[in-house]
Amino acid sequence: MQPVKILEHLPNLPLSKHKGKDLLRIDEFNGEELMELLQLAAHIKQLQKHGQPFQPLQGKTLGMIFDKASTRTRVSFEVGMYQLGGMGMFLSGKELQLGRGEPISDTAKVLSRYVDAVMIRTFSHEYVEELAHHASIPIINGLTDLYHPCQALADMLTIWEHKGKLQGVKLAYIGDGNNVANSLVLAAVLLGLDMRVATPVGYEMDSAIVQKAKEYAAASGGKLLLTHDVVEAVAGADAVYTDVWTSMGFEAENEVRLKAFADYQVNEKLVAHADHDYLFLHCLPAHRGEEVTAGVIDGPRSFIFDQAENRLHAQKAILAALV
Repeated sequence: MQPVKILEHLPNLPLSKHKGKDLLRIDEFNGEELMELLQLAAHIKQLQKHGQPFQPLQGKTLGMIFDKASTRTRVSFEVGMYQLGGMGMFLSGKELQLGRGEPISDTAKVLSRYVDAVMIRTFSHEYVEELAHHASIPIINGLTDLYHPCQALADMLTIWEHKGKLQGVKLAYIGDGNNVANSLVLAAVLLGLDMRVATPVGYEMDSAIVQKAKEYAAASGGKLLLTHDVVEAVAGADAVYTDVWTSMGFEAENEVRLKAFADYQVNEKLVAHADHDYLFLHCLPAHRGEEVTAGVIDGPRSFIFDQAENRLHAQKAILAALV
């Protein structure tokens, strides 16, 4: 299936509207603003496909702090910044003075004098909030234990491309109520999707985030179903999404999680309950034979590599809008 053509011409989007703003959580943007970012991402993607340069960030530098291992986040941000005319600078958290006890506030103020924005991929969300509080430049959350907003924007772009709409699309998430789930759900209900989440008992989403999501759904016309029944979540779904059962930082729980999630595998039997034209999505990396079977993730309804590519385009839109 070929992606739906989203835009035929340059969207009239005010790039200055969000200049200097942070992106720590996906719900720092309302539904209309998220749709504008998606339009910009789709346009940037089309320009790249046709070899047309889009370089609004010439002379700009993005500092990229990594406390967690990364493939997609590092490559997509570094390449994205280069394609926008700027430069991405890799900064290992272990090698910064932060690793030797320098206060976050001092690091934030120093980096604000050197670079034009910071993307950080780390553990504690409170750590990122403190960095943003003391910085005078945009701070972008590349992932924390609580949120993964850049992934959620790429997910929405992928669904929009292949379904031609977002409002009313039935999206099922199966697995851990983790950072990916938190941001995915918030983005979905802000944009009016019919969101279903199936988690094992004891691995539900954060209750405060669920409450916010319900409020957003009420305002947007979206829906939110929380269940422990995977079939209930997947029934008639336009897209089925899963993630690893053991996220980074939780490796000590791996054996316990394998047992708890045994009935939450996305397999051929489960996706038979979805719409015949469903999309399979996964933020990657994936563990074939655990959260998903090889037959599903490598099958004809899998769009995981479109989804991975869209990290690049979505993040270029974020950078162009904020920096």
